[in-house]
Amino acid sequence: MSKVKVLNAVNNLFSSYKIFNILILLVYALILTFVLSSKYYLFQTIINPDNTSKKDITTQKTINVVDTYKTELLKKDAAQKIEPILTTADDTYIKNNYLAFVKSIESIRAEKHTNADKIKELNNLFDISNSSQKQYVVSFLITSSDDKFKAIIEKAGDILDKTLKAGITEKDFNNASINNLILKHSDTSVSKSQLSVISALLEQIIVPNMIVDESATELARKNAINLVQPVVVTFEKGEKVVYEGEPVTKLKRDALDKIGYNVLEFNYKAFFAIFGLVLVGIIALMYYIRYFEKQLMGTNYFAVIAVFSVLLALCTAAIPEGVSLYYIPIPTFTILLTIFTNPRVSFLVSVLMITVIALVLHVDEPVIAVFAIIALIAAISTAKIRYSRRFDLIRTGFETAIVMDIVILAIYFLERSDYDISSKLLLADLTAGLINGLFAGVFALGSLTIWERLFKITTPYGLAELGDHNQELLKKLQEVAPGTFSHSLMVANLCEAAAEAIGANPVLARVGALYHDIGKLKRPLFFVENQTYLGIENPHNKLNPRLSKMVITAHPKDGLELAKEKGLPAVVQAFIAQHP
Repeated sequence: MSKVKVLNAVNNLFSSYKIFNILILLVYALILTFVLSSKYYLFQTIINPDNTSKKDITTQKTINVVDTYKTELLKKDAAQKIEPILTTADDTYIKNNYLAFVKSIESIRAEKHTNADKIKELNNLFDISNSSQKQYVVSFLITSSDDKFKAIIEKAGDILDKTLKAGITEKDFNNASINNLILKHSDTSVSKSQLSVISALLEQIIVPNMIVDESATELARKNAINLVQPVVVTFEKGEKVVYEGEPVTKLKRDALDKIGYNVLEFNYKAFFAIFGLVLVGIIALMYYIRYFEKQLMGTNYFAVIAVFSVLLALCTAAIPEGVSLYYIPIPTFTILLTIFTNPRVSFLVSVLMITVIALVLHVDEPVIAVFAIIALIAAISTAKIRYSRRFDLIRTGFETAIVMDIVILAIYFLERSDYDISSKLLLADLTAGLINGLFAGVFALGSLTIWERLFKITTPYGLAELGDHNQELLKKLQEVAPGTFSHSLMVANLCEAAAEAIGANPVLARVGALYHDIGKLKRPLFFVENQTYLGIENPHNKLNPRLSKMVITAHPKDGLELAKEKGLPAVVQAFIAQHP
């Protein structure tokens, strides 16, 4: 029997609504913790800023790792060892130069000048550093007979053809080995003296006729690279991959990756510390709302606070390093929360979020001070709005921006008395403060309708819209039951004035009063204010008193049905159901 009771008690405990709420609370706390931890604590690198390991890491299995650095060096060396592949170029240019050079010599030989003049003229054609060789060659070309001249020219042409066919590289030309090439391609019939003249002739016109074949050379180098075997390093089971303080090379990183060890590791201690901090803040807030703001105990209000808090944390964590922290959207957060809850809860939640963000994301004290003041200013400024004009929300953002810049400037002069602060940094912070405040008003105004529909909470702005006389129900009330509309309008004015006098919500009081009698739309002529207005006879004179009572007392129920049909907010429906 006792076992059955215990099982029933456990079953009741875990099926209760409270357990579900606790689970929701824990999930929200985990999400907020995850977002806040993502920037500095969610993952912590095992590598120090100087690229050394923070601890020893041992492999639990034998692994083979390619040493990409040494492999690349071997590939580079293999590619460099491949000599450029040469191909013969068109050598017509060289042959034409030879023929033109021979014709110049023939022209000089044919001139009717003295041999001394011819030798002098021919000296200008030859560029030979050895003066004795130059003198011999020039003298031979001028004084030799036509047969000897013709024979030497023909032999020189033959040797040129053979030399060009074999190919002359840039290397051969630079090494001044032209004489060796000429000697190599001359036959035994050429005497030493003739060879001297032939060399002198060909040296004047011969140039390299071999060029690099880029495609063939590149292909050869790629083939050489592909033949290089990767350098593989083996780490045996139980061997240390890296030691504490050891530089973590590319090879070591690849080895860590292969054994499944990420160079980023989860920081459990910091994560659970942040989780505890967030959880304490949430519980404290819930107790405050439970004892001091009971009207906000609804699930939708907690959803508003939860979603806005997570979005604020996301925006804060997404701010890059080096960017001013005054872009943290605390003003937007406070303004929206004030509209959906009240200034007290909004300021309290803002302070809690500022505290947690400051501790987790290492925010400096001046930034904390600025946002604490701005949260208070934004909450008060938003609470003062009468919600009759939407532009007032833009004005609130502008006021917040101005105050934020004033506070930033005041802190700047206060800090400057202790140490120098860059004026460029001040300008960046002032710009951030101005943009942040202006954005708060614009974003709150633009997104308000979305949040209202998402959380199913009617804000004062939504109520103010319902108070527009062009709304469907109010317009119908004016047409069908003008006396009732006039009565509702008078009651609305009285309620609004009374609510302002006692510190209640004047917008809600006015809108509730405007809609409290919409049930009379069903039978408008059965109510005295419409009979008088339209000048008709009272139909109750012909009805049974009990039936008359039922008709009159049914209008709150009729109004509630009509309100639900048209989707009026629950707070407005309460006015309809509760009025006598």
